[in-house]
Amino acid sequence: MTTHATSDLCDRFGDRVQLCRAALKSYGGRHAASGAIACVRTFEDAALLRTQLGQPGDGRLLVVDAGASQRVAVLGDHMARIGIENGWRGVVVNGAVRDVDRLATMDFVVLALGSVPLRGGNAGLGETGVELGFGGAVFVPGAFVCLDGDGVIVLPQPPG
Repeated sequence: MTTHATSDLCDRFGDRVQLCRAALKSYGGRHAASGAIACVRTFEDAALLRTQLGQPGDGRLLVVDAGASQRVAVLGDHMARIGIENGWRGVVVNGAVRDVDRLATMDFVVLALGSVPLRGGNAGLGETGVELGFGGAVFVPGAFVCLDGDGVIVLPQPPG
């Protein structure tokens, strides 16, 4: 799938574009991607992310609302590797990640609010396949997300 420039899509689609204004930083070795959205909501727990990334990604991007917690990381290099092996393009985390030096060498998008070395829980708390809202954008499973150095945008469907 072609990665679209977020600025071009904003110019083209105007008010149909939702802009995520969360202060996300790029930690992965890939800095731009676009694709369908899959969603996970959890708080300080990594088990659902690992389960989701273990499923076929089919070029999707996993959007995770981790409650903006930066106390523990919900994603690290091992889980990113699982995502790569299963065909995911990357992960957008409203929370923290870890293993950032290794993430930076991987062909995988990782956006997060910050990094911390402490690992999140493994209880499997949270839910998948749900609509998420953070940074002023609504992330709906199956909708289209595009991200690059300019930011993260959401469209209801892929641009034609």
